[in-house]
Amino acid sequence: MEVITSKDNRKIKDLSKLLNKKYRDIENKFLVEGFHLVEEASKSNKLLEIIKTEDCECAIDAPTTLVTYDVLKKLTNTMTPQKIIGVVSKLDEKEIGNKVLIVDELQDPGNLGTIIRSSVAFNFDTIILSENTVDLYNDKVIRSSEGMLFKINIIKKTTQEAIDYLKNKKYKIYGTKVDGGSNIKNIIFPNKLAFIIGNEGNGVRKEILDQCDEYLYIPMNSDCESLNAAIATSIILYEIGDK
Repeated sequence: MEVITSKDNRKIKDLSKLLNKKYRDIENKFLVEGFHLVEEASKSNKLLEIIKTEDCECAIDAPTTLVTYDVLKKLTNTMTPQKIIGVVSKLDEKEIGNKVLIVDELQDPGNLGTIIRSSVAFNFDTIILSENTVDLYNDKVIRSSEGMLFKINIIKKTTQEAIDYLKNKKYKIYGTKVDGGSNIKNIIFPNKLAFIIGNEGNGVRKEILDQCDEYLYIPMNSDCESLNAAIATSIILYEIGDK
């Protein structure tokens, strides 16, 4: 099999555009790096093609293009990339399940990736991403999710659209409030529910928070003013999923 040695190769130049959200949206494809993520994409029947170095021994059944390591670097933002990259179809949106997480304007890709991972771990079945939330297919989101984005239903809707839909379907919607909220350990959760998390700095927008049916908070040491968004969300997902 011929090995691509030039970064100016047309195919490589076209694939490198997928590092940009604009082109991911146009092509309806994205890139994943490393054997684990490529394998998860393959298991989900979303893997279109593999780009790998000649000395990469990863064995996954898919159309394959061989490249030099320098050429492969053009397809990733990491300094020392792994030797295999997958070209993957974007995920399908499925019917909303009973345990829903609404993500309203979260900006940090590492936080979103961690939250996706925790959602799978604690048995939430649907995540709804608002229009101003960091892109699901950002490479940092994908890496920090550890491939769990392939294991859960993820939908894009405006937060208001999501709330209107869920209220019409009789879901109970929860937000967080330190003052006026209930201790999460004391809440009995219904079968159909949604929990809303917001921006790292500002939290959930007031006009959205005002539409929640109930508020909760995490009891913690008074010396600690707040938690990282991903950590706080993970704790809440665990508490809800454990009941």
